[in-house]
Amino acid sequence: MTNDSTAMKSSSIYMTHLGIVCSLGNDHQEIRERLARGKDHGLSYTDQYGVASIPLGKVNCPLPSLQELPEYQRTRCNQLMIAAVSQIKSDFEVASKNIDPLRIGIVLGTSTGGIAEGETAAQAYYHHNAPISESAYPQQEISLPAECLADYLQIKGPVYTISTACSSGAKSLASARRLLRMGICDLVIAGGVDSLCKLTVNGFNALESISKQPCQPFSLSREGINIGEGAAFFLMSKQQGDVCLSGVGENSDAHHISAPEPSGTGASAAMHLALNDADTQPEQIDYINAHGTATVQNDKMESLAINSIFGEKTPVSSTKSYTGHCLGAAGAIEAGICWLTLTGTDLPVQIWDEVKDPDVAPINIIQYSTKVDKIDYILSNSFAFGGNNISLILERSR
Repeated sequence: MTNDSTAMKSSSIYMTHLGIVCSLGNDHQEIRERLARGKDHGLSYTDQYGVASIPLGKVNCPLPSLQELPEYQRTRCNQLMIAAVSQIKSDFEVASKNIDPLRIGIVLGTSTGGIAEGETAAQAYYHHNAPISESAYPQQEISLPAECLADYLQIKGPVYTISTACSSGAKSLASARRLLRMGICDLVIAGGVDSLCKLTVNGFNALESISKQPCQPFSLSREGINIGEGAAFFLMSKQQGDVCLSGVGENSDAHHISAPEPSGTGASAAMHLALNDADTQPEQIDYINAHGTATVQNDKMESLAINSIFGEKTPVSSTKSYTGHCLGAAGAIEAGICWLTLTGTDLPVQIWDEVKDPDVAPINIIQYSTKVDKIDYILSNSFAFGGNNISLILERSR
């Protein structure tokens, strides 16, 4: 950085606390340890979602019942969200004690909302002529999780939802940073949540993108993605914490409704924008959390983009080999993994067969447990349908 490396910019926005739940668990240390071992993914085989036994990143830990909430708010998406946010609820209460509730906001990324509950209601109607509950309709609203969270925490400020497919969770963090920098809010809860449902699993299966084996990003034998679910939420403010969101790069290359731009132009532009925003050089990045979906087109495109900026030196891995692709929550969950990495000592190991596709550009994939003296900067990529790209740079406070 051009200024004193021991001091943050005056406009710095910090990610002070993290609540996270995914197929790896809901405990910070457990998730760190499983990522460092590089052998213990969180995927489980199931045919629950209409496709013959496939590995999915299903959350299996106990979730809150939500019986105290109105019926229309009792969705799995909201269960995952409350499970994550409850981890930081006491921290929120301390941080918000002297803040006007009108200056506390929520920015939430999601793509599924209450689709699973809609599937259940529709099935009961078509197969058993069961009346559709009035609660089934508001459960389909994409804004429901954000509304539920505002009620849960009694937040009165800006509350809104971002739904840009796989980049939703990451974009919620960028949007929260803007609310804080513009002085609209003094405290924001930002993150993402998505739950498994038949629509998404069958939809990606129709696109021939689903792998029947645990996914292997960048491998010659990769077959596609594993869908996952989960939630990750941060308390964000100007109050100094361990991790700063120092760089954001966003664009939309609008190449295709579902396929990435093959040369990686949009992806590399997003990474350049994030580096410029963080006033950081490529050689300062200690680790890259790749979007790494394990599809042929994405891995080839992303590796080209990473190589064009970082060459073959910077360590890279895709943590979707642990959690599956959590869609609207993916960017937030992976930012959460980066946050855990910055506050720990181990880089997340890539789970794969170590046979790289020769069509994948040369990048430094982490293949075994790697301890480092310190980790200062991490870049995290999220590249969505429609060419909606975002790169985040998380920085360890010093």
